[in-house]
Amino acid sequence: MTESAPPAHSPAPDGRPDTSRPREGGPPPPSALLRRARAAVFLLFFINAIAYANIVPRLPEIRDSIGLSNTALGTAIAAMPVGALVAGLFAGAMGARIGSGRLAALCAFGFAAAVPLVSFASVWAMLACCLFLLGVLDAIMDAAMNTHGLRVQRGYGRSILSSFHGLWSVGAVVGGLLSTTLAGADVPLRWHLLGIGALLAVLGVAVWPLLLPGRDEDEAPTSAEARQTETAPATPESSPAAPESSPAATAARAGLKAALLPLLLLGLLLAMSSVVEDTPASWGSALLQDDYGASAWLAGFAYVAFQTAMTIARFTGDRVVDRYGRVPVARVGGLLIAVPLSLALLTHSTPAVIAAFACAGLGAATLFPSAMHAAATIPGIRSSDGVAVVSWLARVGFLAAPPLVGLIGDRISLRVGVAMIVVAGLLILALAKVFAPADRSMSEASR
Repeated sequence: MTESAPPAHSPAPDGRPDTSRPREGGPPPPSALLRRARAAVFLLFFINAIAYANIVPRLPEIRDSIGLSNTALGTAIAAMPVGALVAGLFAGAMGARIGSGRLAALCAFGFAAAVPLVSFASVWAMLACCLFLLGVLDAIMDAAMNTHGLRVQRGYGRSILSSFHGLWSVGAVVGGLLSTTLAGADVPLRWHLLGIGALLAVLGVAVWPLLLPGRDEDEAPTSAEARQTETAPATPESSPAAPESSPAATAARAGLKAALLPLLLLGLLLAMSSVVEDTPASWGSALLQDDYGASAWLAGFAYVAFQTAMTIARFTGDRVVDRYGRVPVARVGGLLIAVPLSLALLTHSTPAVIAAFACAGLGAATLFPSAMHAAATIPGIRSSDGVAVVSWLARVGFLAAPPLVGLIGDRISLRVGVAMIVVAGLLILALAKVFAPADRSMSEASR
């Protein structure tokens, strides 16, 4: 017989409540190991954001130094999503072998070497190869850091992934502002990017000792699962000596087949989210200048409003998702994306369009974190593989959205092209139910 556990919050020897035990009805407080790992994931998301954000504002300078046309520069930039698509599907297997945290940290060191290489590009092919390499590193790191962030989230027993994505948005803004400031101060591109490479290497070193140990699939059970294991009697099905009902290979194939449809639906949802996130950056300013007669300064607020609203919502999104659930939040998000913009595009008001882009930022804020969590909880496949596949499918949206909106803009009007966001919002509304299994898994983990 085993001794019965003492009641929760029994007094400690000094008379104070014992806070080392989990609170009844909620997850236990995070350990020091989990808190350090959370800091590590924050750093990984920040590293990933500032790496390419320091290159973007200086692309015109790079174009002119090499003597490229806008078309040639555009094809060179397209090498980055191509590299991401080529490498993205390998991220899951690499993370399972190396460990997601270590893989993401290695990619940080890769960025430390690859970012300065851009300043050495003297011909189109060299620039395209550098950007292709950045795309490879970005895709692998994206899947790996999200997978490690999900490990930390499972340890916390509540949603925290959205805050990681919020810090990514902060990193993108910080990197862009830093690059713009250095360019305005006439700091040479090579010294700028060498300095960023050194910073990324230092941050990578800081991350390494903070990561969770062990393999991604060797997770410790939740407290509820542990209690069930300790108290439940052995059954023939759970006994190690019980024969398997089917060969492992057959079970793996069946699990993969069952996971295929949820993965495709999550990928489609994230592709639509990619359309929503990319369009304000690629076409928001052009829309306001061409169709609304806005100045270049005012037109820039299309993207600023979107990114600012998304950043704020990502830092508050975890609490909202925990309270209301991923499905309702995604449905409201789809409405916030589709309805305000559809109304604003019918007007001739620049402020209305800017406000609509801000609403779209609020609506899209939790979609990527929620989809990553859902992909990691699909039965039958490793969490790292689920995250890698869904992340790869999302990049199809980032690759396809800019030329598609531009094509519609040339054939009809840019206002109609930007209305692709409305279509994407409605599809997100229709696909939100795919988050339902993730809602249930988080509810069970927090018991």
